[in-house]
Amino acid sequence: IRKLLAAEAPLFRDHLLRLDRDSRRLRFAHSVADSFIEDYAARMLDNGAIVYGCLVGGEVRGVAELRKLGDTWGHEAEAAFSVEKDWQDEGFGSELMGRVIRSARNRGVQLLYMSCLAENGRMQAITRKWEADLRFEYGEVVGEIVPETPDYFSLVAEAVEDRVGYMMAVLDLSARLV
Repeated sequence: IRKLLAAEAPLFRDHLLRLDRDSRRLRFAHSVADSFIEDYAARMLDNGAIVYGCLVGGEVRGVAELRKLGDTWGHEAEAAFSVEKDWQDEGFGSELMGRVIRSARNRGVQLLYMSCLAENGRMQAITRKWEADLRFEYGEVVGEIVPETPDYFSLVAEAVEDRVGYMMAVLDLSARLV
């Protein structure tokens, strides 16, 4: 699991395109066409978003997105997740959630939102593991997590993972070019 680079937007797109119809609906809260996914993936890092990918054999099989609410990192942010059906129940969602929470923490986010359809029990279970407060609103479940204040260890952990992740991304990109 590592942050995806802008050059890896096609891997992000391919992951989203591999989601089956129901998984797409659960991820986006409604049915979406391939053209929507193409456009969405092309804007992967718009507005400073952070996207973590779970790579297996060079393919992204799960993602977690952290998006700020507003122009700057600060009070609130939103998280979104997707894991391909064949890779669910392997702990990837929980790992991705942990990375997103730490990234939010390190950016001074005081309230992290995650919303999903009321029927998305997997996402609700993952957010409960991270002690989210869940509430039902208009057919959706909204989870709220209050990240801890950043400290030396959380900042260093993310910085070290970023360095290793960047090196792995370069190696992955090099392997694809051969």
